[in-house]
Amino acid sequence: MHIHFTYAGGTIGMTDSPRGLQPGADLGGWLPRLIPGFTETVCTRPPTIPPSPQSPAPGTSSAPGATYSLTTLQPLLDSAETTPYTWQQVIDDVQRHAGCADAFVVLHGTDTMAYTASALSYALFDLEQPVVVTGSQLPPGATDSDAAANLTGAVYALTQGAPRGVHLFFGGRLLAGNRATKTSTWSLQGFESPNTPPLAVAGAPWHWSPRAPRTGVGWSAPLPYTAHDVPVIDMAPGLSSARLKAALTPAPVAVIVRAFGVGNLPAAADGPVNVLAQAVRDGVTVVIASQCPQGEVALGRYAAGAGAAQAGAVGSGDMTLEAAYAKLQFLASQGLRGAELGKWMGRDLAGELTAPATRH
Repeated sequence: MHIHFTYAGGTIGMTDSPRGLQPGADLGGWLPRLIPGFTETVCTRPPTIPPSPQSPAPGTSSAPGATYSLTTLQPLLDSAETTPYTWQQVIDDVQRHAGCADAFVVLHGTDTMAYTASALSYALFDLEQPVVVTGSQLPPGATDSDAAANLTGAVYALTQGAPRGVHLFFGGRLLAGNRATKTSTWSLQGFESPNTPPLAVAGAPWHWSPRAPRTGVGWSAPLPYTAHDVPVIDMAPGLSSARLKAALTPAPVAVIVRAFGVGNLPAAADGPVNVLAQAVRDGVTVVIASQCPQGEVALGRYAAGAGAAQAGAVGSGDMTLEAAYAKLQFLASQGLRGAELGKWMGRDLAGELTAPATRH
């Protein structure tokens, strides 16, 4: 088995400095100590078929003939600095090695890890090999660091036969990448998947969820990510229409409005719904999300949400904010705009969205 690592930056590769943590750890020297059964080599051979989770599989220290390769992206970034162009750097590196690697691990900062995992899931839907994105809350040299556990957990998930798709491993759990969201700045289990269960939980032995059918229509031969103006606006009691209008001037490509509950907004005649209706008329794709991490948007359930739907806004279903934002960037990069872009937001591209017929 050959695993290719893409090192994009983040705490998992940081060291202390007078200005705080910054990229610079010796990842090339650290990796061989964590995966002693793997030999570094150039990624040049055809991929093999990894085992399935249901079959016996070797651990990372005893996989016969196991090899790995490593790409360090430049510049290494704190993940707070990532953009859609950074996502594309990772995608390009994975695609360059798709002909010789059996699986991929992306090492990334935690702040925007769920955004990147979601973005990869749309662009790499047709990739035959699994991808696991991971990182850490503490740098490798820190006492009680989670860096080694997360990296070796990601590798072990792949040697156990993680399914196709983009996943996120953190704090002992393997999550669907476009269903994960960061929920803690300090907990070593810093990510949750609020609307779907984990794919696997590390333990002795690992516990794998029943393999569900892969969903998503995908996108054939996607164009690269480019950056588009997509603001995210949180509603709050008393937020004025004037402030909302100012935030949408000039008109962006799309906007995510994080509303209350299942997508409710103030229904007053001079309230935000009129501003959003004008934005739709101006060609802006208006997506209504919920401030609640668990649940789904249902714009017709309350009168307070019906106005947004009548104005031409679309709901985000049970997508995470990260999945919805990356999806808008992906679809906008494919040239979609306005109502067409909104229509595609309601389609399951890569498992990020529960189909209405299967929701409870």
